[in-house]
Amino acid sequence: MNKVSEHVSTKKNQQNRLELVIEGAGCASCVGKIESALQAIDGVKSAEMNFALRTVSVSGDAKSNTLIQAIEAIGYKAKNVDNRSDEDLLDEKDLADRQYYTSLIKQMWIALGLGMPLMIYGLSGGPMTVNTIFEQAVWLIVGLMCAGIMYFSGKHFYVGAWKSVLNHTANMDTLIALGTGTAWLYSMIVVFFPMALPEMARHLYFEATAMIIGLVNLGLALEVKARGRTSTAIKRLIGLQAKTARVECNVEGKKQEIDIPIEDVEQDDIARVRPGEKVPVDGVVISGKTTVDESMLTGEPMPVEKVEGDEIVAGTINKSGSILFRATRVGKDTALAQIINMVKRAQNSKPPIGRLADVIAGYFVLTIMIIAILSALVWLNFGPEPSLAYAVVSATTVLIIACPCALGLATPMSVMVGVGKAAEAGVLIRNGEALQMASKITTMVLDKTGTITEGAPKVTDIISADKSYSEANILTMAASLESGSEHPLAQAILDSVLAHDITVETVDDFNAITGQGVTAGFNGQKLLFGNQKLMLNNKVELGSFIEQAEQLANDAKTPMYLAVDNKLIAIIGVSDPIKTDSVAAIKRLQTSGIRVVMITGDNKATANAVAQQVGIIDVFADVLPEEKANKVAQLQAEGEIVGMTGDGINDAPALALANVGFAIGTGTDVAIESADITLMRGSLHGLADAIAVSKVTLSNIKQNLFGAFIYNVAGLPIAAGVLFPFFGLMLNPIVAGAAMAFSSLTVVTNANRLRFFKPQDH
Repeated sequence: MNKVSEHVSTKKNQQNRLELVIEGAGCASCVGKIESALQAIDGVKSAEMNFALRTVSVSGDAKSNTLIQAIEAIGYKAKNVDNRSDEDLLDEKDLADRQYYTSLIKQMWIALGLGMPLMIYGLSGGPMTVNTIFEQAVWLIVGLMCAGIMYFSGKHFYVGAWKSVLNHTANMDTLIALGTGTAWLYSMIVVFFPMALPEMARHLYFEATAMIIGLVNLGLALEVKARGRTSTAIKRLIGLQAKTARVECNVEGKKQEIDIPIEDVEQDDIARVRPGEKVPVDGVVISGKTTVDESMLTGEPMPVEKVEGDEIVAGTINKSGSILFRATRVGKDTALAQIINMVKRAQNSKPPIGRLADVIAGYFVLTIMIIAILSALVWLNFGPEPSLAYAVVSATTVLIIACPCALGLATPMSVMVGVGKAAEAGVLIRNGEALQMASKITTMVLDKTGTITEGAPKVTDIISADKSYSEANILTMAASLESGSEHPLAQAILDSVLAHDITVETVDDFNAITGQGVTAGFNGQKLLFGNQKLMLNNKVELGSFIEQAEQLANDAKTPMYLAVDNKLIAIIGVSDPIKTDSVAAIKRLQTSGIRVVMITGDNKATANAVAQQVGIIDVFADVLPEEKANKVAQLQAEGEIVGMTGDGINDAPALALANVGFAIGTGTDVAIESADITLMRGSLHGLADAIAVSKVTLSNIKQNLFGAFIYNVAGLPIAAGVLFPFFGLMLNPIVAGAAMAFSSLTVVTNANRLRFFKPQDH
C-alpha cells in the first residue's frame, strides 16, 4: 500500500498534458479532424479526444493558446480547463449539461409542436399539396413557421454545417442541415411555383423538416442525460476527499489545533485525525495508534492497523484511535489526487477498436453524401412520377438515417464506465489499449514471491552441518551477510535475528551473485550464503545434506546453504506463506480459460510444491531475473497473448515485454512503472477483476458499435428505396430521424449497463 501511494504521488509525466473542452463537436467524424489538427502542431506528441465528454487530452510542449487557435481554425471552440480542480470541473460540466439538456428539450417541443400536428393531419388523409391560391397562402404561413423552427430549434445544425463548409469538411450537422434544408426548400418551391411542377410532384415535406429537427434534438437530449451518469466513478473518488484538516499551529505562543481548508495544508504540517474522520492528506503517523479503512484504494474491507511510522493516505477513513501525523504530500501530489488523474486519463484514452471507429467515421459522412446524391440521381432518371419528389425523399432520408453520432459514442462511453468500475475494484488501468488487450490474454504468468505468496518469508528450519556453530552463530553470520540486501529472503533472516536479539556485524568484500546468493569476508573468514548452484560453483561439499535440502523444498520451503571457508556449516529453511486467497483467485483465472504459469528464481522442488498447493501445472523455476523476460518472449513466440504479474524490480523487464503487465500495488515503484495495470491491493482477485472488467467492457463496446451501425447499414438501402420496386415501400424521413435518435439512446443506455457489473461474480 505504501509503495502504491509513493508511486502515484511521485511519478511525473515525461510530457506536459493539457485538457481542453471542445464546443461544436457534433459526431464521430469531428474526432478525427480535431485530433489531426492538434497532432499537426509542432511540439504535440499525442492528442486523444473523448467524444462522450467533448474533451481532448494533449501531451507535449505546445502552448494552450496555440492548441485553441488550431481548433478554432477548423470551426470548433475550445477552452483550457487543466488548471481547474476536478470538483469544479465536474460541477461546471453538470451545470452546463443541465442547461444544455433543458435547451434541447425546449427546442424539441417547439419543433414537435408544429411537426406532430402536420404529421397527424397527413396521416389522417389531409392533403399535403398545393393546388389552389388558398392552399398556397396557408402553406406559405406553415413554411414560414417551419423556417422559424429551423432557426430556433435547429440553428446549431446549420451553423455547424456552415463552419464545416468553410473548413472543407463534413459532419453530422452537414447531414442534418442538408436533409432538413432540402425538404424545406423543395416544399417552398412547391408553395411558390406549384404550376411549374406536375400535380403529383406538389407534395409538401414541412412536417418532415420539423419532426426531424425535433427528434434529433430529443436524441441529443437523451444522450446528454445518459452520459452524465458515466462520470460516477470520478465523482465518487472526488467525494472521498476531505474538505478540511485539523492542523497544529501556534496562536499567541500557544500550540492549538484549528480546522483549515484542505487546500491550505502544507507539506510537513502536523495534523490530527479523530475517529470517524477522513484522512485529509498523505502523511506519516508520528503519535497514536488506530485502524484505517483503506477500502477506497484497495477494495479490501478489513481495516489496517496504523502505528507510529506508518503511512496514511488521503481519503481513507480513521476508524478508532486519534492520531497525529506529519503531512508528506498535499494538494495534487496526494495519492488520491493522482489516482483521480490516472482514471481520468484512462477514460479519455482509446482502445484500438475505438481508433478504428474514428477512422471509419472520418470517411463515413462523405460516403453518405455520395450515396444520397447517387440515390437522388437514380430516382430522377429511373423512378416513377413524381420522380423529383421521390428523389428528394430518398436523398433526405439517406442523409438523416446515416448520421454517425451514435458511432462516436460507442467506444468512449463504455471505456469511461469500464475504467471507473475497475477503479472502484482497486484496479488502475493506465490506458485504453491495456483495457482492450487484457480481454484477449490467453496465458497469465505469475511471479511467485510477493504475488502468489505473501512476500514476507520467515525462517522455519536451521539444519546444522557443523556442531561447533550454534544457531546464534549461524544466524549472526547469515544476517550480517544479508544486511545490505533487499531480497525478501534476506529480510526473513534479519527478522529472525531481531526476534532472537542478535547483533548484526559488519562484513567486507561483499558481492551479490545474481541468481545464486552472496559472498563476503567476516572476521577473517570467507562466507558463502545462497543456493546449491553457489555451493557447487565454489566446490563446497554438500554430501547427504542435499537430501535434507530437497525435503525442505518439497515442503514448499526455500533451502539456503551457509558455508565458511568453503565448508558447509548449515542449511536455513525459509517459508513464504501463500496468500489466503491466491488459490481461489487462480481458479477464477483458470475457469475463465486462461492458462496460468508460475515463474520464480526459486529451485524446482520448492516451486513445484508451491504450484501444487495453488493448483498451477506449468512452472518456470530456477529462472534468473534477466531470464524472466525471455520466458515471456518464449510464450509469445508460441502464439500466446501473455499477461505478466509481478511486484519486484526483477519483474520490470518481463512486465514491460508482456502484452499486458500487471503490477501488484504493494510492490516496488519500478514494477508499477513498467506495468499497464496496477492492482492496488495485494490480492490476485484484483487481477481476475481487471480481466473480467476488460472482457465485459470490450463486449459492451462491440455491442455499441453494432447498435450504432445496424441502423445505418440496415436503414441505408431502405432509405435509398431498394424495397420500392418489390413492395412499394419508401422509408419516411421522419422514421429516419427517429431511428437516428434511437441509435444514440441505444448506445448510451447499453454503456450505462456496465455500472451494475460486479467483477467478483464473473
